[in-house]
Amino acid sequence: MDNCTSNHFILGNDYLSIYGIDISNQKDRYFTIGDNKRQKFGFLNNKKQITVIKNEEKSPEKDLFISEQLKEAEFNQELTEKMKEKLIDLLFKYKNAFATDKEPLGAIIGHEVDIILNVEKPYPPLLRRPAYPASPRAREALEVHIKELMDLGVLRKVGHNEQVEVTTPVIITWHNGKSRMVGDFRALNTYTIPERYPIPRIHETLTQFSQAKFIIAMDALKGFHQNVLTDNAKKLLRIIVHFGIFEYLRMPFGIRNAPSNYQRMMNTIFPEELSEGWLKFISQVINKAKTCKGLLIKINRAVDHFVVKVVQT
Repeated sequence: MDNCTSNHFILGNDYLSIYGIDISNQKDRYFTIGDNKRQKFGFLNNKKQITVIKNEEKSPEKDLFISEQLKEAEFNQELTEKMKEKLIDLLFKYKNAFATDKEPLGAIIGHEVDIILNVEKPYPPLLRRPAYPASPRAREALEVHIKELMDLGVLRKVGHNEQVEVTTPVIITWHNGKSRMVGDFRALNTYTIPERYPIPRIHETLTQFSQAKFIIAMDALKGFHQNVLTDNAKKLLRIIVHFGIFEYLRMPFGIRNAPSNYQRMMNTIFPEELSEGWLKFISQVINKAKTCKGLLIKINRAVDHFVVKVVQT
């Protein structure tokens, strides 16, 4: 502190402790130094206004956005807090483009998915299969999954008086204690005429992004289930379980042309982004940049485009 010149300075607790400085916050504020508690030092009142840097007020709406819409977002640990804050601010600006599980499932109109078979009616017995045997645990899980999909508008229960020509059994798989319902569409896929549409190759994608410093990837929420089916496809996508027959109203996972249909739809809706380095890989859009600022510019243009093309339409 020798030869120190300053209008004011701040002392930390460690400094106060080392030099034995005790501060009394009574009416007449004073402080003592060392063991001599009888010698008191007063504080000079500085009438000059001191600029105080206030912390940014927290926004409840922004906090809710982070906890709900961005709850599954993963940020690289090497991002600085300033970079992360700028990214979150940008995403919050377009919060309407990000959905949650609590909101109604989106529906992509104008790109309805159809299924064309290479066999005529009456269909072979392989396309009309019974429900698979299931354990009590699997049956309980099936009932939960069916209800969730019905609540989302992905499935509907087929009435007892409706004609049923195709039924697909489903199974329950388990991973880390969590269940997943999977349709066994192997028979239906065998008789489905394939669609030829190019899908980006994974190794080419990895090569393209191998030298990137900043990468952003955005995934559609329940992407396949946002694709609407034609009436013909709905009748072919009926699953059978121990408590009834249910019809898919949205495109399920596991059918033969699902990836190609989704890839075509993505390339059709977002053609402008192809020239800006955006890679559409089925339900994901990915891009890269050399700087954080450059990546934020690309994200701003793309998300703004998503809002206009999808959300507002």
